[in-house]
Amino acid sequence: MFKLASKAIEVANKYKVDFGDIRVVEEHTQSISVKDGELSGVTDQVTLGYGVRVLYKGAWGFASGSHMTERAVADTAMKAIEIAKASRRLMAAPVRLAKEPAHVDFWQTPFVKDPFAIPAEQKLAILMKVDAALRKDKKIKVTIAEMHFMREHQWHMTTEGSRIEQVLMSSGAGCTATAVENGQSQTRAYPCTHGGQTLGGGWEVIEALDLPAHADRVREEAVALLSAPTCPAGVKDIIISGNQLALQIHESVGHASELDRVLGYEESYAGSSFATTEKLGKFRYGSPIVNLVADATLPGGLATAGYDDDAVKAQRWHIVKDGVLSGYMTNREFCGRIGKERSWGSCRADGYSNIPITRICNLSLMPGTATMDQLVGEIKDGIIMENNMSWSIDQKRLNFQFGCEIGWLVKNGKKGRMVKNPTYQGITPEFWGSCDAIGDHSQWRLHGVMNCGKGQPGQTATMSHGSSPARFRKVKVGVHG
Repeated sequence: MFKLASKAIEVANKYKVDFGDIRVVEEHTQSISVKDGELSGVTDQVTLGYGVRVLYKGAWGFASGSHMTERAVADTAMKAIEIAKASRRLMAAPVRLAKEPAHVDFWQTPFVKDPFAIPAEQKLAILMKVDAALRKDKKIKVTIAEMHFMREHQWHMTTEGSRIEQVLMSSGAGCTATAVENGQSQTRAYPCTHGGQTLGGGWEVIEALDLPAHADRVREEAVALLSAPTCPAGVKDIIISGNQLALQIHESVGHASELDRVLGYEESYAGSSFATTEKLGKFRYGSPIVNLVADATLPGGLATAGYDDDAVKAQRWHIVKDGVLSGYMTNREFCGRIGKERSWGSCRADGYSNIPITRICNLSLMPGTATMDQLVGEIKDGIIMENNMSWSIDQKRLNFQFGCEIGWLVKNGKKGRMVKNPTYQGITPEFWGSCDAIGDHSQWRLHGVMNCGKGQPGQTATMSHGSSPARFRKVKVGVHG
C-alpha cells in the first residue's frame, strides 16, 4: 500500500505543492441485530480506497478514488492539484500549516480477541438470549439487541516524510426494551441509548458488557416506568449519571471547543460557539473542580490512535482546567490562530473519500473524590437522572435541554422512588459552574459516541467521553414526552 501511495507523493512533489498527503483506508464493518425475537439485520462490508489532499500556493485541493492502480492514484493526485489551483481563485487568505515532525511508525488498537474471528452464530445466540429475556413481560412491545464491529486499516504518507500505518478496532453492543400501556410508552436501554456502548478493543468488550446479565433489569424497569409518577418540575439539585454526562460533555464542551467552529467555519450549517478565542485562559467555564481533558491516547477511546489525519502524534491536553477554558480541538490549519506552533491533533476524516476536518477528541470529566453515598447524602430535594433520551442545544452551544430515560427522587439524603420523563435545562457556563461534587475514580466509566455528525458534505466520527456521576445545584428540571 505504501508503494501505491508513493505515486501520489511523487506527483505532489513534482508540482512543488506546499503540502501533500495520501491516506489509503481499508474499512471492515460488521453488524448484527435482533428485533422482537427475529433476526432483523446483518451487514458485513469491506471498503477500500484513498484520499489525496494537497495544499498548493496556500489553497486546498482534495480528490479520492478506489481504483487500486498506480496510474489511478497518480491521476487522483493530479485532480487534487487542479482543484487546489481552482480554489486559489476564491481563497480569502493562504493556508499555512503548523509544523509537525515527520513520523515513521505503526500503531494498533490493543485488543485481546479479534471480533471478526468470532462466528456469527455465537453472536446471534447471545442476542437471541437477550431478546428472549426482554420479551418475558407482555407489556414489552418492542425489543432490540445488537452488536457492531469496525476495523480500519490506514496507510498515511505525506510530502514531509511521514509514513504511518495504523489499525483501529472497535466493538460494541446494547439492548433496549419498550413497554406500552394505555397509550404511553417507556424505554429502557443497557448500557446506554443510541446503539449501546462501543469502545476501542475486541470481543472482550462484548464479554465485559455481559448483556444477558442485565436483560431482566432492563425489562423490569421499562415496565415499572409505565406506572411511575412523572418527574416533578422546578429548580432542584440533580445527580447526573456518567452515561448521560457523556452527551452533556459532548454537546456543551466538545462541540463548543472545536476551533474551526469557534472561528466561524461551521456557522452557516451547524452553528458557532460562545467559547471564542479571547476567552482562552481567562473564561470561567465551570466550577474550580471541573477538569475536562482531551486525550487521543486514552485506552479504549474511540478517538484513540497513534496519529490524527494531519499526521500529528497523539496528545493529552486540558480543554477546561480548574474550571477555566484552557484549550481547543485543533488541526494544523487553524491552531496558529490561537498562537500555537503545533496542533493538539484533532483532525480526522470519515473514511477515505472525505477531507480531514477538526473533530472532537476523546473528552472526559476527570473524577472527583465523592462516593455515591456522599453525592446523594448532601441533597435535601433532588433527582438522579440516567441515560439520555433526547437533546437540544442552541447554535452557540449555550442554551440546552436534555431528556433522560429514568430518574429517582432524592429526599433528605435518601434515594427514593422512580420517576419517568425527567428533563433538565441550563446555560452551559452556569450549569458547569453549579457542579459542586464529582464521583470518585471507582465510578468513572468511558462511554462511546458513534454518531457525531459534522461538515459539508456530512461526515460521521466516533469518540469517547469518560465521567463519574456528578452533582449540580439549583438546576431547572421539567418533563418531556
